[in-house]
Amino acid sequence: MAQGKNRGFSSAAGLIQYYDMEETKALKVPPEIVVILGIAVGVLVEVLAWKFPT
Repeated sequence: MAQGKNRGFSSAAGLIQYYDMEETKALKVPPEIVVILGIAVGVLVEVLAWKFPT
């Protein structure tokens, strides 16, 4: 193994690597928004299934 290279923690035979640095360009969505959108989509699907039965 090469010494001196900081490649982060590796798992699954090197297929997945975890790094200590945080991605700064990623879109950040609060968990509350994800839950609210999930509930809203579920309600919408149920309303549409009730309104337009197959």
